[in-house]
Amino acid sequence: MPTYTPSQSEAIACVEEPLQIIACAGSGKTQVISQRIADLLASGRAEPRNIVAFTFTERAAAELKDRIVHLVEEAGTSTVGLAEMFIGTMHGYCLDLLQRNVPETFKYNVLTDITARLLVDRNSRQSGLTTCEAVVNGTPKKLRRFVNSRLYLSALGIFREDDVDQNRVPSSFKMAFEAYTHLLRTKGYLDYTAMIQLAVEMLENLDPEDDDSMAQALHGYVRDGVKFLVVDEYQDVNPLQERLIRALTQFGANLCVVGDDDQTIYQWRGSEVSNIITFARRHASVRQVTLDDNFRSSRGVVELGRSIAETIPVGDRLAKRMVASGHQEWERGDLLALDFGTENDEVRWICDRIEGLRGVSFCDSPSATPRGLSWSDCAVLYRSVSADAGPLVDELRRRDIPFVIKGLNRLFDSPEVAAVVNIFDYMVETISAAGLRTAWETAELIPTSGSWDAAVAVLDTGRDFERGQRWGIYNIQRVYLDFLEALGIREDNLPGQRERRELAFYQLGKFSQVISDFEEIHFSSTPAEKYQAFAKWLQYQAPDYYADVDDDVGYATPDAVTISTVHQAKGMQWPAVFVPCLRRNRFPSKRQGGLNVFHVIPESAIPGADRYKGTRDDEARLFYVAITRAQKYLHITYSPGAGKFYGKRSEFFDHCTRHSLVSTRDPGLPAGGRLTPQPKVEAAQITLSFSELKYYFECPYQFKMRFLYGFNAPLHEALGYGKGLHDALSEVHKRAIHGDLVTVSSAKDLVDRHLHTPYAYPELRKQLERSAIDAVARYLTTHGDELALTLHSEQPIQVHLGDGVVVDGRVDLIRRLDTDEVSIVDFKSTDRAQQEEVTRDQLHIYAVGYQELKGERADLIEVLNLDPGAKSTREQVDDALLTSIRDRIQAAGTALRENDLPRHVSWCGACESCDFVALCRPRESNQRDGAERE
Repeated sequence: MPTYTPSQSEAIACVEEPLQIIACAGSGKTQVISQRIADLLASGRAEPRNIVAFTFTERAAAELKDRIVHLVEEAGTSTVGLAEMFIGTMHGYCLDLLQRNVPETFKYNVLTDITARLLVDRNSRQSGLTTCEAVVNGTPKKLRRFVNSRLYLSALGIFREDDVDQNRVPSSFKMAFEAYTHLLRTKGYLDYTAMIQLAVEMLENLDPEDDDSMAQALHGYVRDGVKFLVVDEYQDVNPLQERLIRALTQFGANLCVVGDDDQTIYQWRGSEVSNIITFARRHASVRQVTLDDNFRSSRGVVELGRSIAETIPVGDRLAKRMVASGHQEWERGDLLALDFGTENDEVRWICDRIEGLRGVSFCDSPSATPRGLSWSDCAVLYRSVSADAGPLVDELRRRDIPFVIKGLNRLFDSPEVAAVVNIFDYMVETISAAGLRTAWETAELIPTSGSWDAAVAVLDTGRDFERGQRWGIYNIQRVYLDFLEALGIREDNLPGQRERRELAFYQLGKFSQVISDFEEIHFSSTPAEKYQAFAKWLQYQAPDYYADVDDDVGYATPDAVTISTVHQAKGMQWPAVFVPCLRRNRFPSKRQGGLNVFHVIPESAIPGADRYKGTRDDEARLFYVAITRAQKYLHITYSPGAGKFYGKRSEFFDHCTRHSLVSTRDPGLPAGGRLTPQPKVEAAQITLSFSELKYYFECPYQFKMRFLYGFNAPLHEALGYGKGLHDALSEVHKRAIHGDLVTVSSAKDLVDRHLHTPYAYPELRKQLERSAIDAVARYLTTHGDELALTLHSEQPIQVHLGDGVVVDGRVDLIRRLDTDEVSIVDFKSTDRAQQEEVTRDQLHIYAVGYQELKGERADLIEVLNLDPGAKSTREQVDDALLTSIRDRIQAAGTALRENDLPRHVSWCGACESCDFVALCRPRESNQRDGAERE
């Protein structure tokens, strides 16, 4: 049993009153939340289905889940039913709520920030973008395609998420908003805001007298099911999310909010620091507990951070002590504030210090054996990576110091991606073949064994837009992958060390995601128009689109220096942190002029509108977050930027120089001998979906290509057919659970509601509709009498294997046969077909998950094939295979952490069906049993 401070114990024990936990940086809040939930389960006050916990990121959710499972198992409490406890983001919760209770939303796809902007630009008038007006100096001006799409989407977000005074909003914007929502409906999309907005409206209007059986079930779930709600990072909640919290607690559920007003750094997304400051005044009988012991950082880091936070006026923050209570010792010279004459001097010193820290002795915990620091123990945090990180990136490359830029900041500045962009410049004839080759040689991407002429021939064929083939044949992703195949590029035949080759493939994989984002929206454009638009978008818009996109490198963390914005570093920690470019007007940043959201929605219409602009206090909170990422070594640096605007020191830099624990002259590297550099190996939380696990079982290297590097398969014209069938049958069985038995006469209506094939050409779409209606009617004819035996539809299940490995998914159908046997059913159609052995493995994984969910074993596993004349299968659950599957999943988790994801040694059936086999080995479809290959 862990040892807790009195404050932590008080927070854990409080389960009757509304609870506000004020959690300072490094105070162990995740452990406290985990123990509180584990105790609720152990005491019998709640079942897993009674608990909802919101985190800000999926990574935080994975960590919280793992700790809860560990504590539950440690206490000897049953883990049965843990899959019914929701731990995740608000967006994820609302999407799940909609797609389990509102059949009309089952077919909707989710827009990311990138694809939402692409959709608006692609449909500039239909989306309302170019009909919306901005009022500048009293003069209305229409917003412009590409130039103002980010601004327009920000205004739409504020309009829906904040408490906007509708009477003050111009009619042109309201009309534009109606156009945008209509576009989402007709195209079958939900954006992040729409997920929460629709769920909130549904929850706020629950009616126990509603005749709809699914609406009645939802009312009962909220009233009787949700008993405890936990909201982490409460300081970043916006008004719409606050409505969601109220809706879920409207029947008396206990509310616990956790956060730190000093870490409110997402105000530009609408978070309101007053939420956390006034929480105790807005709720009756609130217990307020402050966790102000910092177990992460040394006394020097904690006291410097506190001094920054205390520059915020007393009325705008909650009082805290902030005490260093961990094992890290402060030593003179650990904290430095240094200024340099030029930015080149600054980045050279940073690289010198990073190299010098390698091998310095460091203890991760009081009982840990000292290890030598390595590259991944250092992080460089910027206010803006895109604006300031260039000189450091160049110096790191010059010295061959491995580094990773967190997210996709500066993706288009990498030589690998610049070379790939030139592929499409060549296809639209804006550069020559010689210019293309020069770019690929500069990026060191041409293998010695490759065929450049064959690769260029792929592009020459691809840009013959007059071939008269279907538009879907001119697939950008397919051309990209075919080019790489013809060139013969492999991870192991690129120049350089293994780390460099992995990072190069990571860049190539991320560009594959860029293609998918664009092609999702532009798939049906004419071929010539699509490629011209793509090439221009890559040149003029894409770098801005991806400037601030957060995207982790995958399950395996490379031993490399991290470069990140402070925003993206929230929740992270490193032994050594560098915060460079402490320039006036950069950090704290100065409000920029030009067109902004208040030219579209008047500032007077938005309460507390100043937070969207960013204040000096907001910048202080961000700097506090930057400082408190450091465990021991913290280096604050300044050099003058270009021009007078960034030529002077930041007030934050000057503040640090005045602090007694900070040195302003470099005393040199820490004293003492050096140990062998050894990166910290953490048991990172690994949450795999069933589909991801399927790919791992088929081939670990294919999994690496898809999920670590990010390569995407080409879009298929029939994409959506299998999901449409699946969703139609999901509605059938959900209704059956509540006594509403659907008949064959509803087949067409079901297909009309659920089938969404956005990439199909007209004749194919008609064929798919006819096929889907036939499949649903055939199923209802054959199995209609069995609908009343439905136990669960789309049942979420989890397999917890300890050591941070969780497999997450949903079972299509669980039913009780007339023999009283429980059967787990997976629907299969041609579109969703996979190797038979993998399907059998997958069903046994479902059986393991069902056992964890219900505490009893299923009797049968079934595959119901929806294709005409196709074979379905049914077999008894194999106990030996259940044990084997658990062992294989555990081995998968270990392999992911160790980045041990090898190719198959020889050509096999998995190679035949793999979308990325050409990036692994030469095609050998006629030699499946051929000789072993390297």
